[in-house]
Amino acid sequence: MASDYYDTLILGGGAAGITVAASLRKRWRDEGHSIAVLEPSSAHYYQPAFTLVGAGAITLESTRRSTESLIPRGVSWIKDWCVSIEPENNRVNTQAGHVVSYKHLVVATGVELNWDKISGLKESLGQNGVCSNYSADTVESTLQSIRRLKSGDQAVFTQAPLPFKCPGAPQKIAYLTADYLSKNNIGNINVSFNTHGPGIFGVPYYAERLVPIAERHGIAVNYQKNLVAVDGAAREAEFEFVSEERRGEKEVVKFDMLHVTPPQSPAAFIRESSLANEAGYVDIDQHTLRSTKFNNVFALGDVGSSPNSKTAAAVRKQAPVVVQHLIADLKGVASKASYDGYASCPLTTAFGKTIIAEFIYGGKPTPTLPLNPGKEW
Repeated sequence: MASDYYDTLILGGGAAGITVAASLRKRWRDEGHSIAVLEPSSAHYYQPAFTLVGAGAITLESTRRSTESLIPRGVSWIKDWCVSIEPENNRVNTQAGHVVSYKHLVVATGVELNWDKISGLKESLGQNGVCSNYSADTVESTLQSIRRLKSGDQAVFTQAPLPFKCPGAPQKIAYLTADYLSKNNIGNINVSFNTHGPGIFGVPYYAERLVPIAERHGIAVNYQKNLVAVDGAAREAEFEFVSEERRGEKEVVKFDMLHVTPPQSPAAFIRESSLANEAGYVDIDQHTLRSTKFNNVFALGDVGSSPNSKTAAAVRKQAPVVVQHLIADLKGVASKASYDGYASCPLTTAFGKTIIAEFIYGGKPTPTLPLNPGKEW
């Protein structure tokens, strides 16, 4: 069994992993410090733009880059799958049979899309109007489904239970669909947004402004309903109510278009490792992003347990904190770097219009632009 060693091993070559690799390589000038990114995919997609792909504003190809082109100079790329982590032994095991040891580990593996947790969904995707912006494999079917809508049809949009990545995405595509229908004079279509949560958005300040926007588009917002099954051939979606008053009740809804937000979770090798909390996420301090169990392990991005909104904008603020702590550890000093929970969600409310939602822990709005944060721009 082949074995390798790196001073810093980064699991995941997405936005979080690449950012940490580039920043650490730039800021830590010790050329003898070895850094590797373990990432199996040859292609990297800019996922925040998938809403625009699904709405037809940009192409899927424009969001794609080769992973090789993004790996920073001086950083090794291990093109392999991680199958298990042994933080007690400072090593990971790969699908190809390699053992990779490390001094510091940065976990940035993101989350998986659990299509199978909704009965019949996986078999229905890409057919009979069933679509999702959450995968490069399915996002183009959203545009196809939108363009097939005609007068009298039912367009149904769902939002899964938190946590999941880009929590504004499920409603953004609903707004863009309604705007497309309006601009093309396609009327008499029932558009509904069905969310597991008790509100349209998790930050009250922005939720208050989004409710009238949904009303303006003629979108019926249904709260505390969770999609549990899909029958694509029959074009039927089964929902379960989660409110106290109707908990456990079921409702079958007919659809001509069904846009689904799948349940999401860390990969099995994370959930089954000693790094994970009860929910399966890497258990970290929400400010330092350091593992609560292993001092030489950090996590950021969607896979961490920190209670921030899971967006690429959060990674922009998290990565410098991780890098500063890594460098402090290498120097044998303490770091005061702290992540405040910042996240940003540009809520696209129509073609050419957006609300720039920025906030930190506790749902406190923290605009960084000299604009009214509650206004569409």
